[in-house]
Amino acid sequence: MSTVSQKDRHPSTAHRAQALADRMYSEIYDAIMGLRLGAETKLTERDLCEIYHLPRHQVRQVLAKLEADGVVDIKANRGAFIANPDEREAQEMFELRAFLECALLAKIAPDLDPQACQRLADMVQEERLAWRTGDREGWIRLSAQFHVELARLSGNQTLVSAVKKYVSRTTLMISGNHPMASGSCSFDEHQAIVDALSSGDSEVAVTRMREHLQHCATRTPQKVHRVDLRNVLGTKRS
Repeated sequence: MSTVSQKDRHPSTAHRAQALADRMYSEIYDAIMGLRLGAETKLTERDLCEIYHLPRHQVRQVLAKLEADGVVDIKANRGAFIANPDEREAQEMFELRAFLECALLAKIAPDLDPQACQRLADMVQEERLAWRTGDREGWIRLSAQFHVELARLSGNQTLVSAVKKYVSRTTLMISGNHPMASGSCSFDEHQAIVDALSSGDSEVAVTRMREHLQHCATRTPQKVHRVDLRNVLGTKRS
């Protein structure tokens, strides 16, 4: 007689658990990128199990995925914490980003079609609108997504994963105290990159990207602030 796994006996239960895990990942990632969960906030496994009604092993899988994305650090015998890169790490990450993203633009610029350029331009407009309407969380999220979308245009998933990790991690450094009223708005710099790509000028696109990342690297890191996870996560019920 063949053995039927628990998952096979109750597929709806397994699907529901996976949906909760996916939701947990999305909510934590969005809360981190939106700065509702500050650097060094501890992601307590027991609290997350209660908030999302998931077993501990699935919570740990989600935390491992967030660690791979660069937004969570898992410390031995201490648990999981929102990443808080120090100044040296930040500078090293920006150097790596400049290398990766400038090479990326040189690769994709010659063959970028008008539809792709229009999608990028639309993203910049959304970013601009979020800034104008005071949607700080949306502005930060869209600013990061712009860089990830450029990586997706390469068709190289390994490159996408790398860019997402370093974009996410550096966003934690540069956005915390960056006021929306300040003169340095990422969408203007992003638009300059799109304009260069639209004209097929890879050299100018690379120059604009390098200037943009140098500018980002000078922004003030965020201050640490701690919150109760229950005030931020698990508030959206399906």
